[in-house]
Amino acid sequence: MKKIQRAIISVTDKTGVVEFAKELIEQGVEIISTGGTGKLLKDEGIKVIPISSYTGFPEMLGGRVKTLHPKIHGGILGIRDNEEHAKAMETHGILPIDMVVVNLYAFEKTVESGCTVAEAIENIDIGGPTMIRAAAKNYNDVACVSDPNDYGDIIDEMKKSGGALSSKTRVDLSKKVYQLTARYDAAISNYLGTIEDEKISHKFPETITVQFKKVQGLRYGENPHQGAAFYSDSDAQDNTLPKLTQHQGKELSFNNILDLNAAVTISMEFHEPAAIIIKHNNPCGAAMSNTGLLDAYKNALQCDSKSAFGGIVGLNREVSKELAETMSSLFLEAVVAPTFTDEALEVFKGKKNLRVIELGAMPKQKPGLELKRVLGGVLLQDVDLGSASDLKTASERGPSDKELTDMLFAWNICKHVKSNAIIFAKDSRTIGIGAGQMSRIDSTNLAIMKAEDAGLTVKGCVLASDAFFPFRDNVDMAAKHGITAIIQPGGSIRDEEVIAAADEHGIAMVFTGIRHFKH
Repeated sequence: MKKIQRAIISVTDKTGVVEFAKELIEQGVEIISTGGTGKLLKDEGIKVIPISSYTGFPEMLGGRVKTLHPKIHGGILGIRDNEEHAKAMETHGILPIDMVVVNLYAFEKTVESGCTVAEAIENIDIGGPTMIRAAAKNYNDVACVSDPNDYGDIIDEMKKSGGALSSKTRVDLSKKVYQLTARYDAAISNYLGTIEDEKISHKFPETITVQFKKVQGLRYGENPHQGAAFYSDSDAQDNTLPKLTQHQGKELSFNNILDLNAAVTISMEFHEPAAIIIKHNNPCGAAMSNTGLLDAYKNALQCDSKSAFGGIVGLNREVSKELAETMSSLFLEAVVAPTFTDEALEVFKGKKNLRVIELGAMPKQKPGLELKRVLGGVLLQDVDLGSASDLKTASERGPSDKELTDMLFAWNICKHVKSNAIIFAKDSRTIGIGAGQMSRIDSTNLAIMKAEDAGLTVKGCVLASDAFFPFRDNVDMAAKHGITAIIQPGGSIRDEEVIAAADEHGIAMVFTGIRHFKH
């Protein structure tokens, strides 16, 4: 255990720093501080030594140079039981600094705000990373505090140990520093990689560095012989899976998390109450209803109640007691929703193995990049936020308003179904889903078969296809079963043949101009 006698405090995020500094003073710690932080502490009645007074040099170059001085870095890097270091420190009037309390300029938030390149450059911290890296290197003698969330635990330990911190604590703090600086440098490198001639010219830099933080270990991966763990983006937002609240049920598995992601991602597509039932990463039923979530769930379940057994339900509204009671009649692996009433949670307690997952609020769709691992590398692409915003009627007959509503619903579901994807929908609910087949006609036949197996009929439905029809056979098959309208991207060399088939059968056909392959 080594006692903390002197600390330097220089923070961008000033959350809790005043209270922390007061506690350090109570423990007899002398505080050195820089401009903005020092003024804040002084205004709160906390005794601080201005860094310029200690070093003998003023802060200069608009704040670019203030801590880059031998009296600061010598005090941090000096090994206390090294005679040569101790002698040099004494000769040059360098006092040991036992704690460094520093967090960094908010570079990531700055560039996310759409700043200019010049503004981004000014938000690259130099002194902060230099100090915390030095302190983390010398963790045997120095505690480096880079996260305001650690203030409370540090003070508690110091109070119990007479102002000292254990070797384990200093090592743990050191690890956090290098995780922070690795992410920080990665953010700068990734950003600058997109810049050319002082402008953002592209989103895919020559090199890209990512960092993920471990959330939890998992029992196993997709199969019991595979090890697995769950990691979050280093800047994961609230209402995303790493920040979820699990009210009850068994620990989440690798496959659970994949299916939860599918359930939430599809639920995000809809503004009206919607229910999505996921099985093996595909929806086996989906519906939205302006009469409420209960009706949406019942309609989604009716699409394929057989496959729904052991599935995961995603909902985009608060779950009521009545809905909880209805869902409890079916074996489910998990239910995920923004919130649950207390009464609903009480109902679910009767299903002790059911995982009840609360997001807090529905996440918002936003642009970003997604990464997929392949042998020897990764693929990086834009998140698929494409919408059917520029529909073009290809057939002689245009769709009715009701058909158009069902088409757009089916198109949003189709986007999340493994290719080749075919969706039959009516009254804002799925009637048949064909997923993951090697030929589009096979997906069409599968969707019809699934509907009939559920006791439903595709007659009067609309059809959505994630990609163009290579031949007219899908249209002929759809007409044979009473499909009234089709939404598809278009773009086939046989579009004229496909459109002619639609016209022959009196089917309304619209082109989206974009496709939604999901591999």
